[in-house]
Amino acid sequence: MSARRRRADLLLVERGLADSRTKAQALVMAGAVYTGTRRVAKPGDQLAVDAELSVKGADHPWVSRGGMKLEKGLDAFAIDPAGLVCLDIGASTGGFTDVLLSRGAAKVYAVDVGHGQLAWSLRRDPRVVVLERTNARHLTVELVPEPVALIVCDASFIGLATVLPAGLALAAPGARLVALIKPQFEVGKG
Repeated sequence: MSARRRRADLLLVERGLADSRTKAQALVMAGAVYTGTRRVAKPGDQLAVDAELSVKGADHPWVSRGGMKLEKGLDAFAIDPAGLVCLDIGASTGGFTDVLLSRGAAKVYAVDVGHGQLAWSLRRDPRVVVLERTNARHLTVELVPEPVALIVCDASFIGLATVLPAGLALAAPGARLVALIKPQFEVGKG
């Protein structure tokens, strides 16, 4: 790689246009990144280090667009996470965790079977307990040692009946749940 050219995703992070390389890649794949008037096609596209870069489209304050989904759910059901201990199942880059913190959550246990996805700003936040490489089906009181008052879930490739029981067992009396239902993983075969 030439010192005069760099990957588009790395340039986005270096210039502060994306919080993480994962977010930069998502922006490129969503068609939101331009160099001049030309859309950047791939995160790995080699661009001049001094190339003009811009991000277009509707912006949001969260580390990922997933935050917009939870924001609407909390508003629709009048759920206030302020002061609560929360459990985010399927945290990924942390859009839901970010919303919970911005609305005053005391602590968020961010659970994901993957690793290296959670935004750096959330990893550094003392209110976030990062539980990556953790299958939500195997959550225990050793991993989450305090009762949770709010559980949020945006898990992929697994049904809620499979992913939620262990987390629900950690819930405080009167806890609330906000879960995205993905029909392709909820309906049986046939």
